[in-house]
Amino acid sequence: MAKGKHYLTDEQLEYFRGRLLNWKTELLRESDGLKEMLSEKHVEADAVDSACNIDNQNLELRTKDRARKLIHKIDEAIARIDDGTYGYCEETGEPIGLKRLEARPIATLCIEAQERHERMEKDYRDSQPNGK
Repeated sequence: MAKGKHYLTDEQLEYFRGRLLNWKTELLRESDGLKEMLSEKHVEADAVDSACNIDNQNLELRTKDRARKLIHKIDEAIARIDDGTYGYCEETGEPIGLKRLEARPIATLCIEAQERHERMEKDYRDSQPNGK
């Protein structure tokens, strides 16, 4: 990566900043809705309803945890925009590319590096007993 020179224009960087901030706002709004749902008291008539409600709450909590992790990645992407490293592969230093950033604005790896990581993970899983 050339110091002081970025392959993304200021307008493109602001576009991605806006997308990231909008995404974060939406996740926070959804998270607030989940908080309200989880805080409501539910009285179930029978054990089946109670078990179903517990399963739904567990699913909602997992969804909220995924959103929390995603918000953290969004914040990291915004920090990379601020420090001038956004859009560059953290492994190779090469540009990630507009198409990939458009598809996944929180991407930190170029396609080649991402594929390499996925192959390594698959090889590792395949080498484990019982595929775990």
